[in-house]
Amino acid sequence: MSASRPSLPALTHRQLSLFRAIMLHGSVSRAAEVNTSSQPTLSRELARLEQLLGFALFDRVRGRLRPTVRAMALMQEVERSFVGLEQIATRAQELRLQTTGRLHLACLPALAHSLVPIVLRHLEALHPGVPVSVHPMESPWLEQAMGEQRFDAALCETTQSPRGTELRELLCVNEVAVLPTDHALCRKRTLKPQDFAGERFVSLAPGDVYRSAIDQMFDAAKVQRVMAIETSSAVAVCAMVRQGLGVAIVNPLTALQMSGPDLALRPLSVAIPFRVSLILPQVSAPHPLQSVLLLAIQAAVKECKVSARAPDR
Repeated sequence: MSASRPSLPALTHRQLSLFRAIMLHGSVSRAAEVNTSSQPTLSRELARLEQLLGFALFDRVRGRLRPTVRAMALMQEVERSFVGLEQIATRAQELRLQTTGRLHLACLPALAHSLVPIVLRHLEALHPGVPVSVHPMESPWLEQAMGEQRFDAALCETTQSPRGTELRELLCVNEVAVLPTDHALCRKRTLKPQDFAGERFVSLAPGDVYRSAIDQMFDAAKVQRVMAIETSSAVAVCAMVRQGLGVAIVNPLTALQMSGPDLALRPLSVAIPFRVSLILPQVSAPHPLQSVLLLAIQAAVKECKVSARAPDR
């Protein structure tokens, strides 16, 4: 028969708050002053806490308190809890001062560099001064977070709506080739898979859905590339191509954002669709500015369609 586990100490928020104050201010007298309490009261509370925990939190050295190793470890856990409380208090303050509160927009990292800044520009024009937090997240964690109703909206590439959400397809454009501007392939207006034969290729990472589609295109055309470099970031792919490290195929939004004197774009003869979708929570209450955010997203998508010369769907 296994031994029963010892009961956990019944800690109170006040006890932990006073312990935190002592740790932060270095003395009982200063902690008592900050908490509008008396020094004897605080000393009694500290003694009760140590008795409840079953170990000393401070060594008394020449009349001063020195935190023990256990106190330092406990402080780390206490700080995590208080950071969470401070975030809640900040959110409450936002709701008190503003009827709208802060918009929380999740997105794939690639869209944080390309589509999202355009969305925010349109949002600022529609509703100046609205506070926004942008949360770049990789898939599938983004979809999981939306299923947990953690954000007001999300921009992603998925075609399946997470549970408890609504999915809307926003944009479908084709992947494009990116080349150093002094590359011989820049002389061609459209590139075929055969044009990449023997070329040094900067690729997306294995497991990326677009990496798979690109590889399948070249396999079908029986084209061999020199697989020089691979990375999980389309922005990094473009940056490497700009340095002359190879040629690549990426989504047109990132390519347009990164294009310039050192980076040229060319369409492909074979279509590899790149889709952007919007996820909205259905369980949690919609943000008061959701309709304004949707207008900003629609305007940004329209702008991107024109830039990428995408066909209407």
